[in-house]
Amino acid sequence: MTSAPPALLSIHDVMPETLKQTDAILQRVAAHGWRPPALLVVPGRDWDSGQITRLRQWQRDGCELLAHGWHHETQPRRPWHRIHAALISRNVAEHLALDPDGIADLMQRSREWFGEAGLATPTAYVPPAWALGMGTGHLALVSYDCVETLGGVHLRGSDGHWLFRRLPLVGFEADTRFRARFLTAMNRLMVSYARRRGLPLRIGIHPGDPELLLADTMEQLLRQDWTALPYAGLQAHSANAAASPF
Repeated sequence: MTSAPPALLSIHDVMPETLKQTDAILQRVAAHGWRPPALLVVPGRDWDSGQITRLRQWQRDGCELLAHGWHHETQPRRPWHRIHAALISRNVAEHLALDPDGIADLMQRSREWFGEAGLATPTAYVPPAWALGMGTGHLALVSYDCVETLGGVHLRGSDGHWLFRRLPLVGFEADTRFRARFLTAMNRLMVSYARRRGLPLRIGIHPGDPELLLADTMEQLLRQDWTALPYAGLQAHSANAAASPF
């Protein structure tokens, strides 16, 4: 019997103001038989002790907690950042407002917050809007083993060198008809590519997605047969896969 293709399921933008939505999505994916997904936590928001306790419980329940920026909000000023904001990221791609040293500092501060909050230190980082905003050579400045960007994942090898693995990505954050049409077309291509090549499909769910235009499409994908893969298992899964050095 052919095994189901692998998938990395994550819930983005976990903040104090989205915990109720996060909980509802967790219940939804569990009802479809998924293992607890990765939660992309935004450390720099105004967390209180009760909200951090909820993160600890989700971690005990089996959710991976990944670092996801700091404030998850910025003011685009540079021309490229303004274009990126208009087409893709709105005002959330905070890396694009910083220089490489500032980005590395933000990533390290984000990682350290988890230990300070009594949570397991994350080994993976996802920049807001998947926009890393610096050359991959600067990854030597950070302490993660995995950094996810729009095109795929950067993995730290056993020798300390970073490798890149291109992985397909689907998303459902469609709040306009144009975005819905674009994402529908891209998602179909990505799912087909993942299944054809046997690659892990990254499925990113944002807090408002169940109320947006692609909610039914998201449900249909979650009902399909996938083998859930944790981010912590990417290194092992990639050991026999093609990876290209920087």
